[in-house]
Amino acid sequence: MESYQSKDITELAKALLAVQSQLQPALKDAENPFTKSSYATLNSVMDTCRAALLANGILLTQFPVPAETGHLGLATKLIHAESGQWHSSLAVVPLPKADPQGYGSAQTYARRYALCAMLGIITEDDDGEGAKMPQSARKSRTPAHERNQTRNTYPAREESSGLPKIDGITYQNITSTDGRPCIIAFGNTQPKKEMLMGLGFKWNAQRKMWWKYADVA
Repeated sequence: MESYQSKDITELAKALLAVQSQLQPALKDAENPFTKSSYATLNSVMDTCRAALLANGILLTQFPVPAETGHLGLATKLIHAESGQWHSSLAVVPLPKADPQGYGSAQTYARRYALCAMLGIITEDDDGEGAKMPQSARKSRTPAHERNQTRNTYPAREESSGLPKIDGITYQNITSTDGRPCIIAFGNTQPKKEMLMGLGFKWNAQRKMWWKYADVA
């Protein structure tokens, strides 16, 4: 890729400013079994930015490109639909294994890191901030496969919670450290804070997240 942006990006820059004003930190929703540290999956990163990008007319596309042997090349491109202006990046990462599984792992890794870098997305520090936040709003340390299962069955959980669907808002079920089920709301929350408060959600300034007990109306 010889050029990483269109000649003029004025309209794209305005739209990206609006996107960044709406972004919340990506939630660390999985745990690395080797390092015992939590991290934000690609699903979490996409949940954080997808609604804001669409609301501001920005198309996100990520696709593999040729790279040297043993490496994966990944292009990430943000396109302003109305003006056609664009901005892109190229990431080249080594393959952990020279097989389809290694290729897929490298691609997922590159996609989330490239997207975070381009949009300025940060992740919540479960270990650093966990000691500061109320126990009632801490994220449970359930195994990664269980948290992924919760995410995959999310629509049914959302219906059972009785919470209305709000455009740009995603609900996620977690368990607090005191064993009580909690619901967190994330996405484009800033313009919807009055609605969230009306539903009983509380804002945790340290964690920058909206949460409520699932068993409290």
